[in-house]
Amino acid sequence: MTNLDMSCRSAYVFTMPNIKISSKVDEAAWEELKQLAAEAHQNISGVLTDAIQDYVRKRRVRPVVMQHLEDSIRDNEELGHLLAR
Repeated sequence: MTNLDMSCRSAYVFTMPNIKISSKVDEAAWEELKQLAAEAHQNISGVLTDAIQDYVRKRRVRPVVMQHLEDSIRDNEELGHLLAR
């Protein structure tokens, strides 16, 4: 069995450049966001980035999920009628 020395291994991590944004938000929501960031030991930028990514992911998945649901309902329409009886 051979032991490999991984101490010289390089890790390449690609990060997108940051941009500055400006917006108006509800003061109470902003205070809750700051509290959440503090509790998670993150900065506001990190929490906002996570929130934006989560929001986009949910919005993009939803139409696909809805299409599958509609397809399934259509494909199983007869079964649906039998189960309703």
